[in-house]
Amino acid sequence: MRWFRTIIRELFGLFVDDGSFAITIVAWLGIAWLVLPWLIPGSAWGGAALFVGLAVILTESVWRHRA
Repeated sequence: MRWFRTIIRELFGLFVDDGSFAITIVAWLGIAWLVLPWLIPGSAWGGAALFVGLAVILTESVWRHRA
């Protein structure tokens, strides 16, 4: 049964290299999905806010791994 756990871990590792980066992106997408339509109803600024949030997450991840 240990071989099955190893296979699952390797498959997960193919798609997710940094777990905290992936969790932060999923959390931001959830927050944006729930909050942005309520804060900015019927506006195109929601897409810009989504982009800026993802850019900030990416920048923070690069700085964290560069050090």
